[in-house]
Amino acid sequence: MSSKPNSSGIPAKRQRRSASEPREFHDQEQQRPMLAELYRKAKASLRHQKQHQRSKAVAPPTAADPRRLLHELEVHQIELELQNAELRQARDELETALENYTDLYDFAPAGYFTLTSAGIIRQVNLTGAQLVGLERSRLVGRAFGQLVSAAQRPDFNSFFKQVLAGEDKLSLDLELPNKAEPLQIVRVRAKRSPTGLDCRVVLVDITGLKREEDKVRVSEIRYRRLFETAHDGVILLDPATRKITDANPFMTKLLGYTHGQFVGKELFEIGLLKDETASREMFEKLKRNHEVRYEDLPLETETGRHQEVEVVANLYSESRHAVIQCNIRDITQRKLAEHALRASEERYRILFELGPVAVYSCDAAGMIQNFNARAAELWGRRPVLGETNARYCGSFKLFRPDGSAMRPADCPMAQVLKGKISEARDQEVIIERSDASRLSCVVNIRPLKNQHGKVTGAINCFYDITERKAVEEAQRRLEVLAASNQKLAAEIARRQVVEASLKQSQQQQTQLLAESRFMQEQLRHLSRQVLQAQEDERKRISRELHDVIAQTLTGINLRLATLKKGAGLNPKNFDRDIERTQKLVENSVHIVHEFARELRPAVLDDLGLIPALHAFLKNFTTQTGVRTHLTAFAGLEALDAARRTILYRVAQEALTNVSRHAQASRVEVTIQKLAAGICMKINDNGKSFSVERLLQAKGSQRLGLLGMRERLEIVGGRFAIESAPSLGTTVTAEIPFNQP
Repeated sequence: MSSKPNSSGIPAKRQRRSASEPREFHDQEQQRPMLAELYRKAKASLRHQKQHQRSKAVAPPTAADPRRLLHELEVHQIELELQNAELRQARDELETALENYTDLYDFAPAGYFTLTSAGIIRQVNLTGAQLVGLERSRLVGRAFGQLVSAAQRPDFNSFFKQVLAGEDKLSLDLELPNKAEPLQIVRVRAKRSPTGLDCRVVLVDITGLKREEDKVRVSEIRYRRLFETAHDGVILLDPATRKITDANPFMTKLLGYTHGQFVGKELFEIGLLKDETASREMFEKLKRNHEVRYEDLPLETETGRHQEVEVVANLYSESRHAVIQCNIRDITQRKLAEHALRASEERYRILFELGPVAVYSCDAAGMIQNFNARAAELWGRRPVLGETNARYCGSFKLFRPDGSAMRPADCPMAQVLKGKISEARDQEVIIERSDASRLSCVVNIRPLKNQHGKVTGAINCFYDITERKAVEEAQRRLEVLAASNQKLAAEIARRQVVEASLKQSQQQQTQLLAESRFMQEQLRHLSRQVLQAQEDERKRISRELHDVIAQTLTGINLRLATLKKGAGLNPKNFDRDIERTQKLVENSVHIVHEFARELRPAVLDDLGLIPALHAFLKNFTTQTGVRTHLTAFAGLEALDAARRTILYRVAQEALTNVSRHAQASRVEVTIQKLAAGICMKINDNGKSFSVERLLQAKGSQRLGLLGMRERLEIVGGRFAIESAPSLGTTVTAEIPFNQP
């Protein structure tokens, strides 16, 4: 059924057609000759009708003329309708054919391009656009050479010139860079149009084909390399003729024949089989089993040299053709190695049986596999092959060199087999045989392992050192006697030296006694100084209590008496007198607190060392104007009360010395943790002094330093003091964590 035209006179099917279709395929291009022919016929018919009407115009009109004219018009209308129907049918057929052609053109498996003589793309189908990875609208008007890789662009230009020159059956393989796909390889075929103004180009994607060809080529190269470089001889035969078709270079090296001498010969002709009958039997066996193996075949080269080879023949299909491949391996060296191995084993067997060292071997389970006569002689009896090592060792007693008994499960062989030790090297054991005789033996055990490193057994080589031990014992006794003589001589000489030393020691003791008396006198003097210092301190405290507390309390008493007398006389000043009396009481309490804090601050027991030091340093700064700074380790409070008190007293004494002698403006107190204790450093920027001279001075000048040192030494601590010009003085106190 034909399509109905719309208001514009264009069929709906034509309106749905894509604007990107080739223009020469539109309806106007297809129907133009037919419309021209119909127009020519209609014009001729109209001209003929006018001439007929003019010829009849002279005749008088009759009543039948209008009817005849109407009839002719109706006939002409019918003819036009028939012609119009034929035209619509022809148009529909053309549209259907055009759609089919367009589908075939766009969705063809190959890419179609129409190029101008300048190489510009005029038309392209969908497959071609997909091959180059660009939209069709962007390809039209673009030079085709720009789509080709730069390296192959000259080849394409030459190819295109040949096509425009009219050469037929031309093709070219090109690489097309595609942004959406990997590099593609296409085969290009082109043909010039009859007019010579453009050409048709067909692109077929052969990327997969090229990859398969590359794989086949690489496979062939690998096979050829293996064939050419194999260290085994390889021969290819035709099963139908039993003739050699190819042989690798190793066969030439093996037998001395050239490649041409191999080709066309049978196996028995090159000395591989003894005769034609043997060759025929091998081929029959190959047909049945597709494989034949000969472990040992004699082979004679062209020069007459004899050698032994191993042959493996296989029958397989290659491209639907049967092929026989024979792999020939020269085993001459292997045979020589086997003969040498057998000779070596024989020598080992002789050495094993006649050697002076006892040898026996066990498997991984501890079963005795082999032993020599020397082993049975040392053991005192012959073991039974297959008997376990533990059971056999249980038939006699084993001891360590120190005399302690050894269980069979703890013997060196058992430990090596169980993997407890990697090997036993020069390990000494004592064997007590059934006749109660003892032998000292040195054991050397090595494990036997397979290619995977798993222990499959062990070998024990041991020898008797009883006589050597006896000789060594005698030698050791002689050495002991000689050493004793030397010791006696040395003792005599030493006693002579001691006698001389005793005389000298008596003199030293006399001197030491005098020094001891002098030190005792110093100690008494120091004790008197300590007692005097304590007495002075008590006197100071008593004086302070008398001068300050007693006077304050007397003032309070006088004021209370005054208040009692004047309470009724002057009531206005009563409150003021009460307030003054309260201030005197507060001052007394403050003074008592100061005395108590100097004797022992309560904050040290209540809050800890760090708050006590903070309070002391703050009060020190207030009293002296010397700036202070404290850096303390947080775990300091874990120390016991005695150690904290010692650190506090050391800091108190050190700062007292700073205020009295240093003339410093700043003091740094640092407490840090050591590996085994606590270290406190007190550093000032005041004037320095000679530490050695001060420690050797007499009197009360060094009592503070001695007191700090004595306090630290009570708990096993260490005291040090350093003083240098421009560096000030540093007091160091270290206390261990644990009680010494």
